[in-house]
Order: sequence, then structure tokens, then C-alpha cells
Amino acid sequence: MRELTIAELDFVTGAGNECSSGDGNTYGGVSDTGSIGQDLIEIYEGLVEATSYIIERVANAL
Repeated sequence: MRELTIAELDFVTGAGNECSSGDGNTYGGVSDTGSIGQDLIEIYEGLVEATSYIIERVANAL
């Protein structure tokens, strides 16, 4: 195993106050992670609403 170079250390540590501009600094392919929590909540609420709609339609059809 080799030691990392200064450039590699800067890349993986974020290069100071800003994230490095490398392609590898993403969160599951998402580069804007500021709203990831709210996005997950909205996806969950959408799934709950769709499920509720389907259950209502099936109940009314019986």
C-alpha cells in the first residue's frame, strides 16, 4: 500500500473550506446534498399518498 500524495489528500479531505472539484465527491451521485433529507421526506409522503389512493379505489370498487 502506498502513501497518498498532497494532491490526493486535498481531494479526499475537501481541500479546505470548499469541496474539491473532483468527480468523486458526491453522495450516491447527488452533488447537492443540502436538501437530501427534505427530498426523502417528500418521496415518502408521495408514496403514502399514492398507496392511500390505491386502497381507496380498491375499497370503493368492492
